[in-house]
Amino acid sequence: MRFSWLVLIMAIDALAQPADLVLRHGKIATVDPALPYAQMIAVRGGRIAAVGAEPEAGRWIGPQTKVIDLKGMLAIPGFIEGHGHFTSLGEYRMGLDLREARTWDEIVAEVGRAARQVKPGDWIVGRGWHQSKWDHPPDPNVEGFPLHASLDSVSPHNPVLLTHASGHAAFVNSQAMAIAGIARDTANPPGGEILKDAAGNPTGLLRERASILAMSFYDRWHAAHSDLRKTIELATGECLSKGITTFEDAGSPPAVADVFRSMAANHELRLRLWVMLRDSNQALEQKLDSYRTIGAGDGFLTIRAIKKYIDGALGSRGAWLLEPYTDKPDSVGMATETPEEIERTAELAIAHRYQLCVHAIGDRGNREVLNIYERVFREHPDRKDLRWRIEHAQHLNAADIPRFGQLGVIAAMQGIHCTSDAPYVLLRLGPRRAEEGAYVWQKLIKSGAVVGNGTDAPVEDVSPIACYYASVSRKLKDGSRFYPDQRMSREEALKSYTWNNAYAAFEEDVKGSLTVGKLADITVLSRDILTVPEDEILSTDVMDTIVGGKVEYSAGK
Repeated sequence: MRFSWLVLIMAIDALAQPADLVLRHGKIATVDPALPYAQMIAVRGGRIAAVGAEPEAGRWIGPQTKVIDLKGMLAIPGFIEGHGHFTSLGEYRMGLDLREARTWDEIVAEVGRAARQVKPGDWIVGRGWHQSKWDHPPDPNVEGFPLHASLDSVSPHNPVLLTHASGHAAFVNSQAMAIAGIARDTANPPGGEILKDAAGNPTGLLRERASILAMSFYDRWHAAHSDLRKTIELATGECLSKGITTFEDAGSPPAVADVFRSMAANHELRLRLWVMLRDSNQALEQKLDSYRTIGAGDGFLTIRAIKKYIDGALGSRGAWLLEPYTDKPDSVGMATETPEEIERTAELAIAHRYQLCVHAIGDRGNREVLNIYERVFREHPDRKDLRWRIEHAQHLNAADIPRFGQLGVIAAMQGIHCTSDAPYVLLRLGPRRAEEGAYVWQKLIKSGAVVGNGTDAPVEDVSPIACYYASVSRKLKDGSRFYPDQRMSREEALKSYTWNNAYAAFEEDVKGSLTVGKLADITVLSRDILTVPEDEILSTDVMDTIVGGKVEYSAGK
């Protein structure tokens, strides 16, 4: 009887004011346990007005209603990118894309072509190279990394800065080192390493925080020669074309946040942004209260988190481990910031009502962050449901896995990293540690932890489809599967990319499922990724991306 009255009220409401948008004749996966599947959805005023069976659609359609005939296609809640670097994604599109390079010689040739097209003194930048993915190591090399002389020969008049795929190392030529003041006697900065050859000369590889020595000079040059709004628009366009309606930005400085706030105030954002602030503790202390923003610009901008890094990346051997690297027994990686610094950040987060999001990849890094969180939670028993996050949580010690669920810590992970990194994970960690704690999604889920998903773009392609496939298959290019018992089910993977990411941002009440009253953020896919044969998932196209009831991307237009 209650359902009949609800239908009657909805029908009267629809007759009084038709929907702005109706999607019908499809399969709608709502990620709402109260109504998991439907055939139609109506949108009015930027929010979901109705979700139900196909016969209900007609009640919501008026002369001005836009109707999308799904023709049997799948509609889902808009994908939420749970961890990426938004402006870096736009900048990536303006530099050299090195992700597909199979040899160092290919990269040198790319730099040479770029040098012939720019003015002397202009920086040449690129991103995406990974020495462990090359067909063979360069000759000569140090620890598998090349020497800068090869870049000098093709770019003698331009500084070159090539960022590692992980973002945790950079390779530079002699021009860039001269500008940055990097020489034979330059000491390693805290949390970083200038890789040197046997004679003590810099090779050009700057590991972890050492890369800042060159990047700071590039950033100044870039600020004078670039348009941040163009960068934002490039990133926005790519995300919308891949079905993303919200992007959780893993660390922007206040100057970039200022541009986001201005664009939100002027209703210029076409994609929703949830932003972590990145700055020193001293600077943050003065700015946190004034920057805290919840749902500005009609729900398009939230700034309520702080980003910190406790270690580096596995690929560059910067991840902080409890035991030495299997392929470099003299190293356990490094702390890029001290636990004491991060504990001070934790106190700032508590005092100013911010979430804390700490990058931790190695098992030592993750343990240190969990220890900090546990101490701070214990010291502030009145503060509940903080939803602090560990970004990546890639390699865990078995003893620390249950602590995520026990402490209520979000594991903000990236499914695509598993299959992308797998070829060298065994080299770095060995089989025992890899099986115990590498990308252990199911172990974390069973601990009661909420596991988010994303791509860490531009470290990986921002495509949720590719990441979803990696999450449910853990299949490598050679057809093997990386510890397949840790695969997510298809429903778990979809939830990790929608509701879980919304929950991890305190936004599950307004997004993450297709529920009446929530924001009308919807992605339409050409295939039913919940049921098609596994190998067909990657052939799925994004047909429409709808943000707040507005079609922001449509295939073929």
